[in-house]
Amino acid sequence: MKPAHRLSLLASFVLVAAACGGSPEPAPAVPDVPAQPQPAPETTPAPAPEPAAPEAAATPEGGGAAPAAPAPAAPATVEVPIEARSKSKLKGSATFTEVEGGVKVAVQVSGAPKGKIAVHVHETGDCSAPDAKSAGAHYNPENHQHGLPDAAARHLGDLGNIEVKADGTGTHEIVAKGANLKQGAPNSFLGRAIIVHEKQDDGSQPSGNAGGRIGCGVIGQSK
Repeated sequence: MKPAHRLSLLASFVLVAAACGGSPEPAPAVPDVPAQPQPAPETTPAPAPEPAAPEAAATPEGGGAAPAAPAPAAPATVEVPIEARSKSKLKGSATFTEVEGGVKVAVQVSGAPKGKIAVHVHETGDCSAPDAKSAGAHYNPENHQHGLPDAAARHLGDLGNIEVKADGTGTHEIVAKGANLKQGAPNSFLGRAIIVHEKQDDGSQPSGNAGGRIGCGVIGQSK
């Protein structure tokens, strides 16, 4: 083969190779895009701490709330109606209340004779007799001599005298020292009788020379 023809054939191979197996064109360049800032993830705020509960009061062993202190008991009181006896027109009432050291007795009457008239606690709670003699003698559990309230020795039932005005009304208040209103207790006024007399207790023996019994009331149960 002639050199010129050989060169022409070689050139043809080169062109074919360039068309079929040449290097690929480079891809177009992508412009740089600035990165977008990503939003911060949402967070739930932590709940505020609850205030500490106050320390519970001391409870008895075994748990449970401590029992409340009992309320002080009200003083025992007895209200007694006083009814007429010995054909008198007397009406009245007496209130007995336990106090420190004894029993306070508050008496009020109407339809009574003017002046001073005696009032006593008698030993038996029985006003059934028309003259109130069913109430027995003065209440005297300690076996003392009769006396007025300020005397060193006296019956426990000696309550002194009521001062009655011209209109027939009168009041009297006294503390019978050493008495009480407890059922079945020594020196208790419960179950006794209160007696109003027609005359003044003069402090003489054996029972003050106070005359007839014109009013009577039974000292019943305390409230």
